[in-house]
Amino acid sequence: MKEQDPIGLFDSGIGGTTIWREVNKILPNENTIYLADSKNAPYGQKSKDEIIHLSEKNVDFLLNKNSKIIVVACNTATTNAIDHLRSKYKIPFIGLEPAIKPAAQLSKTGAIGVLATKGTIESELFQRSVKSFKNTEIIAQIGFNLVTLIESGKIDSNETKDLLKEYLNPMVEKNIDHLVLGCTHYPYLIPIIQQLIPNTIKIIDSGEAVAKQTNNILTSLNLLNTNSEMITNDFYINTNSAVLKTFLPNIKSIYELDF
Repeated sequence: MKEQDPIGLFDSGIGGTTIWREVNKILPNENTIYLADSKNAPYGQKSKDEIIHLSEKNVDFLLNKNSKIIVVACNTATTNAIDHLRSKYKIPFIGLEPAIKPAAQLSKTGAIGVLATKGTIESELFQRSVKSFKNTEIIAQIGFNLVTLIESGKIDSNETKDLLKEYLNPMVEKNIDHLVLGCTHYPYLIPIIQQLIPNTIKIIDSGEAVAKQTNNILTSLNLLNTNSEMITNDFYINTNSAVLKTFLPNIKSIYELDF
């Protein structure tokens, strides 16, 4: 691995671009490669074995592009596959977990909400996290169909708003003061969510924490890129690239894959 080698990131679709933005903000001198496995989205409805298989395929692609570190920019892939990936590959991995800990520690009402995929909420890792906060009521809700709507470019649709009302209203009724977004797609819904919940509820996602951890690991391994010339940010998607381009209008290097 060399300093100028890229940071690799993958997600089940365009959602992980919310993580890429935070990484790029904190580490603007790093080359990056992002893989959107949109053809297989959403991961949250798949079995653990399927998620592991797809994650391996994504990692192999990023390693072929000489990635020096890989960010699993997908909560479902992290909770179901990252232990396997770390045991199989000799490369640092950064994973995501719903930010239950900071939400629980900061809560004044003793109740927090978690909106995440089925694969994340039903994972062993998530269930262990929930059990470790015995003094906090954690209202976990699966965001059925939200990823599909986001991938289809229907963020502002009535269908999306109606689903969010259905998922969030019970949390508001239980007096949550923090809402944890446990899927990298969901930060794109924040403007709508803010219209549907009281402004006293703080929304938390994992992007900034992941970016800081990526910086910490690269620093500890002396792998930070010190050459700021000719920085590249390449994005690959295995479906039509039009939706990805709408989320990343200033990025020129977006490629479609048969993958």
